[in-house]
Amino acid sequence: MALFLSAADVCPLLTMDLALDAVETAQRAHALGRAIDLPRQRTRVPTASLHILQGALFDENVIGYKAYTASREGARFLVHLFDATTGQLQAVIEADTLGMMRTGAAGGVAAKYLSRADSSVVGLIGSGWQAQSQLEALCKLRPIRQVKLFSRDEEKRRLASADFSKRFEIEVIPVETAEAAVRASDIVVTITTASAPVVMGDWLAEGAHVNAAGSNALIRRELDEKAVGRAARVCVDSRATALAEAGDLLPALEKGRLHAGQLVELGELVAGLKPGRPNAAAITLFESQGMAIQDLAVATRLLKLAREQGLGSELPY
Repeated sequence: MALFLSAADVCPLLTMDLALDAVETAQRAHALGRAIDLPRQRTRVPTASLHILQGALFDENVIGYKAYTASREGARFLVHLFDATTGQLQAVIEADTLGMMRTGAAGGVAAKYLSRADSSVVGLIGSGWQAQSQLEALCKLRPIRQVKLFSRDEEKRRLASADFSKRFEIEVIPVETAEAAVRASDIVVTITTASAPVVMGDWLAEGAHVNAAGSNALIRRELDEKAVGRAARVCVDSRATALAEAGDLLPALEKGRLHAGQLVELGELVAGLKPGRPNAAAITLFESQGMAIQDLAVATRLLKLAREQGLGSELPY
């Protein structure tokens, strides 16, 4: 019988360690031809939009999709898992927290393969719900000791800094400008809804790594052209998806300053098919758009744990 896992079922099961393992495994599978992932499809009407990511993981024997809607009332996320052999529904999972954690985990995996091992200072631009998982993943993989946090709302950045400092037991300092957050940072994270660049290439320190997680549509941009141009390695989770919707990369691609063949997929780094950081002084960039297989890999692990612990509600089909 298929299970429905509510947000209340998901939260006690989902850890960053689980999400990191799931995302890294999914990316490796994609690079080795053991997964299928299709770029996001969007349907828009004047009052709302529907977004669908779909794919399959051969070794987990699952096929499925995440569908989410966005409207003035907010966003709603659901993952549907099916048995890839029989086609039978396995689970429907509320995926707000799941999506937040897998997005942070993708940034963490990218930092594992692209940032310097001694990276300890983070410049974080964005103070929303998604920012916490970005920071949690980095704290799992690098010796983070200080975070400089900027967001446009002074009160939000002050509250988020206090919360993250307590939550992750590191120094988190609210700063008054994006430039102050970026300069002299080993890792820069952008997790915003900006439509114009918030990070300028001139601000990036030698040897910095950038996780850009908010530019998942052509109308969104977080990095200026110089920031992209300074990157010795431009990594994406999926080349096909990045070419379709990575707003940060579009200007360089259109002007011929960046070519599709230069984009390295995260799974290629994980599988050892492509090199990661060229040298200690290089600037590296990860553009995170999100992939269905990341969601499916996390969801598969959650379903296994839920069945073991007797969580969830049986669906009548």
